[in-house]
Amino acid sequence: MTVLTGCSVRVLSNMTVGAGAFVDRVGGSWLSRTNGNSEVRGQELAILRRLALASSVALFAVPIGLSFVTSPAVALPAGVATVCAAFLFSAVGSIALSRQRPNSQTTEAVIVEHHDLMLEAAFGLVLLLDPQGNVTTVGGRDRAEFLSWMRDPTGRGFIEQIHVSDRILFLQAVDVLRQGRDAFGVDLRLERSTVMGGDEQFVHVRMELTARRDGEGRLTTIVGQLRDISQDKQLREDAARKTAEAQSANDAKSSFLAAVSHELRTPLNAILGFSDILGGEYFGKLANNRQREYVGLIRQSGAHLLSVVNTMLDMSKIEAGRYELMLEPFPIEDSIAACEAMLALQAKEKGLTLTSRVQRGLGEIVADQRALQQILINLVGNAIKFTDAGGAVTVDAALADGMLKLSVGDTGIGIASERLASLGQPFVQIQNDYTRRYAGTGLGLSLVKGLVALHGGSFSIASAPGEGTVITILIPFDGSAALTTQQSVDANRPVDFPPRLKHTMETNERRNEEEMNGPAKAKIA
Repeated sequence: MTVLTGCSVRVLSNMTVGAGAFVDRVGGSWLSRTNGNSEVRGQELAILRRLALASSVALFAVPIGLSFVTSPAVALPAGVATVCAAFLFSAVGSIALSRQRPNSQTTEAVIVEHHDLMLEAAFGLVLLLDPQGNVTTVGGRDRAEFLSWMRDPTGRGFIEQIHVSDRILFLQAVDVLRQGRDAFGVDLRLERSTVMGGDEQFVHVRMELTARRDGEGRLTTIVGQLRDISQDKQLREDAARKTAEAQSANDAKSSFLAAVSHELRTPLNAILGFSDILGGEYFGKLANNRQREYVGLIRQSGAHLLSVVNTMLDMSKIEAGRYELMLEPFPIEDSIAACEAMLALQAKEKGLTLTSRVQRGLGEIVADQRALQQILINLVGNAIKFTDAGGAVTVDAALADGMLKLSVGDTGIGIASERLASLGQPFVQIQNDYTRRYAGTGLGLSLVKGLVALHGGSFSIASAPGEGTVITILIPFDGSAALTTQQSVDANRPVDFPPRLKHTMETNERRNEEEMNGPAKAKIA
């Protein structure tokens, strides 16, 4: 009996070993085609061995159990089929689940690797901070460059290097992230550990802060990325300084024109007055016609120069915001008729036809009559000047959608389309063979544009070389859009002559004050 039992045990053991070897051989061949990882394949073979062992026991137990409820002829095949099916389903399901389950060690290694990669490859200087703003980790592609002039930023070291005035900005940014924001940016000034040569004591940096939170939304880490913006800051300051210098130069030019115009008007009025007296021969007859011709030329040249001076003075007033409109109702027909009367002789001498067309029942417009008269004289005068003999100049006036539409057209030399944009700028003339034949300051159209803008209107030019030019202006008929309130100006402030640039005056004043009283605020010139 003992010998029989020993033999049975050896047989079962041999069967088990053989079954295990068979499972390893068949399972390994199948798994090698579906997964090339030997470590994972060994784990899956262990699963198959356990299932095979359980199935071998079930091959005996299940048919015996079924034989109690049915005949042995049915129980044996049904039990074997059930065990085989259960083995197949269990094997496939167990292996699929094992492959879907992540490897915690591999995932952790990848996270650590990505974390290190971010710290090493990110642009600028990367700091990891705790929710209180203390630095825990330092990294970044440009870490060595930043740390060459910074002190150790870990702990409270970073906050202590921030300019005193900017520390509150940094702490406010951290507080914003604690309150729920995901990202925030702030400009800071960091102090250099040592100042050498021409380096400034503080470096301007831009710090972008990004919040990291746990599963419950609590702030755990702040990622700060810094980049040096000193050069950008310098460029912005240079641009602002140059803009201020340009504005100062423009203001100086306007002040210069105003001062010169005022200084020239007094002697010009005397020249015109005395030339009128000489031409009228109030205090005795002139000796001959040549003297009368010369007196007339003096009067004509003085009148032209006074017109130029007045135009310059009006332009300087417009640019300085000192030109005051005197709005009043008046018929536009009267202004057009007055313009025709003043320029009819000049048009006739050049052999031109000057006509006007005014819409019937136009009524009275509310505007500055002197300004509108000046607009018409400048536009018609330019049209006559640049139109050759045999040409025509027309003035049209009509009402369109509550706007007075004034159009001055001519059949003159015309203007190329690429040069239209520069027309209307002060002291700008279109340079070609025609314009060089005529005198002018280039202020006429500029003054027209300024006066139209004061009335709240618009200005447009349509022209083609050799075909003529049509200039159209639109002005609110009721004067509702006119700029009646000019910017406040200190009328008692003396005008510098010759004018000085503002930034030069401020620099000199600041230098004088610093020499006497130490640092002080710069005065406004």
